[in-house]
Amino acid sequence: MSRTAPENRATPCRQHLPLRPLWLCRVCAAPWPCPVARLTLRREYAHDTVGLSIYLCAVLHEAAADLYRLNPHDGPDPAALFTRFLGWARPRHLR
Repeated sequence: MSRTAPENRATPCRQHLPLRPLWLCRVCAAPWPCPVARLTLRREYAHDTVGLSIYLCAVLHEAAADLYRLNPHDGPDPAALFTRFLGWARPRHLR
């Protein structure tokens, strides 16, 4: 007898996507990409690490512009944004 996943889940699966222009996760309110979003992105781009890096560079650029518009006097810290958006995605052998 094989087991199958139920068609109707008790709680719907919500995607951990960014809430712009704050760049917080829409589900857990953590700075995006939150840990769940990072896992999801790693899974989606498992065979395309270059594509993941390109995507993350694009969203880093958008986030920096949004966050700067929200707070132009103190602006986002470039090093912190790099770590947040790209630092975690480097292949393990390059760390």
